[in-house]
Amino acid sequence: MPFDNKPILVFWETTKACPLNCVHCRAEAIGNPLPGELSTSEGKALIDVISSFGKPAPVIVFTGGDPLRRKDLFELLEYAKNKGVASAVAPAVSEDLTPNVLDRIKSSGVVSISLSLDSSYSWKHDAIRRKAGTFDKTMDTIRYAKSINLGIQINTTVMKSNITELPRIFALLKHENVRVWEVFFLINTGRGAEVEDISAAEYESVCNFLYDASQYGIVIRVVEGPFIRRVAKLRASQDAYWSSEDYLIMREELISEFDEPTIKPTISQSGTLDGDGIIFVSHDGTISPGGFTPVALGNIKSKNLVEVYRNDARLVSIRSRGFHGECGSCKFKEICGGSRARAFASSKDLYGSDIACIRVTEAGPREHTKPHGP
Repeated sequence: MPFDNKPILVFWETTKACPLNCVHCRAEAIGNPLPGELSTSEGKALIDVISSFGKPAPVIVFTGGDPLRRKDLFELLEYAKNKGVASAVAPAVSEDLTPNVLDRIKSSGVVSISLSLDSSYSWKHDAIRRKAGTFDKTMDTIRYAKSINLGIQINTTVMKSNITELPRIFALLKHENVRVWEVFFLINTGRGAEVEDISAAEYESVCNFLYDASQYGIVIRVVEGPFIRRVAKLRASQDAYWSSEDYLIMREELISEFDEPTIKPTISQSGTLDGDGIIFVSHDGTISPGGFTPVALGNIKSKNLVEVYRNDARLVSIRSRGFHGECGSCKFKEICGGSRARAFASSKDLYGSDIACIRVTEAGPREHTKPHGP
């Protein structure tokens, strides 16, 4: 498998502390740091281990909580830069995220930052983030980051409350010349356990919409929705299309705004899974397959991250697609594999099936010969 030897991304939950209280927060972030967070020296030791994966080293993503709540963040960023480890930062949009801080992030060698935008309406985004003014500050941050040539990625979590807004969110990003949109498919874990998810059929509509949207010059990636790679494969070969009304409405809204697309889709037919191309380190050093998959694989204080990633039997099984049920027998399992986080959240079985996939939840997918479309 392509990611047997090393991941491409290591996510480090630098802290649980965050000034926001988002309704769907995976980390269940809180106002103040928890006891037991990795120290500065332990953080540097983690960076050393990441560099030992070999060149090029995996990218380390400083996430949280809000990594800006760590007083040593810039010391750690500089250390990573000096070790030749590329880094990205996922800050909360708060009063801490000033133009001066963005300048320091850029000068620290950070490849990109990621910001969240979960609605095209300011009031709704602020309600999701539970803090007034967050939408406007996010838009200001996007524009300033672009003005200093700091790479930027926008993250959107798909929920029942915003699924119909996806074309408008895409249009907003397109008009702001955002180049990367990462769409998170909800996992009912953390505070997200209380958020209403969408159905498997609606996820299929979203996947087809995102495939269409990726033909307008924005790189689109999906988190915890690997079945979009099946959709991309079928759409690219013109073996299938999706005919549900909600998809057709989203598609029509897209085309009415931007006309028919002319660019090759950016949705990849290959990618990562939790434990297969990515690995996660929590605030206290606990290693997990991914941030949404709370399966403890050990702790970096006592185990070598490289050895865990390469040799832990659970991760080896994920990379070899040793799954149960529909995900185990699916003809697309090599390119997809289903969300391990969602399988675990729904059944406590790391190798179970992904209930957001239409091939799992229905007797068979509605795949037809494609008569039209972008």
